[in-house]
Amino acid sequence: MKLSPSLLSADFGRLAEEARAVEGIASYLHFDVMDGHFVPNLTFGPPVVNALRRHSTLPLDIHLMIDRPALYAPRFEVGAEDVITFHVEAKDPPRRALEAIRGLGCRVGISLRPGTPLSAIVPYLPEVDWVLVMSVEPGFGGQAFRPEALDRIRNLRRLIGNRAITIAVDGGINADNVRQVVEAGAEVIVAGSAIYGKPDPAAAARELLRAADA
Repeated sequence: MKLSPSLLSADFGRLAEEARAVEGIASYLHFDVMDGHFVPNLTFGPPVVNALRRHSTLPLDIHLMIDRPALYAPRFEVGAEDVITFHVEAKDPPRRALEAIRGLGCRVGISLRPGTPLSAIVPYLPEVDWVLVMSVEPGFGGQAFRPEALDRIRNLRRLIGNRAITIAVDGGINADNVRQVVEAGAEVIVAGSAIYGKPDPAAAARELLRAADA
């Protein structure tokens, strides 16, 4: 299991320091990019994400919770190890978003809200590298994990079959439920408040990894 700490729950006044706190423990840094339209919240955009990559060696895991991923994805400075994930429910046609992200040379991810059927992403599975399962309604950190996400992860694993697609899960994951999520099929865990809501983010990240292997 790999860990992708979400900076949505970090101290926005100390983002560079918060990013460095999980170096050597995490495998990615997760950025929740929101536009106030697709979800009713605003967070950071390309200037902040691009600036922070100079303060961390970790690959970027950029989650676009925005209406126009095809328009804004090219504004991020990304490389082959990074991933940009868009939502199948966005206003941009999924194929257009997928092609825009693929053209940047990074990995392409697709995500969907908890209420959207998995069938919505099936046509795009041959073209993506990553599927982000939301175990909360996107838009705000600190929400409780939805147990029905476990069956969703299992069903997604069956749909993926032998394709080389990474399953990431985001929302309400902590040391008490992370093992169940991994057993269901998650390969990357996105965690925000379970890491940055603790006094020592590095220790909290290590504890999550230990709990996943317990």
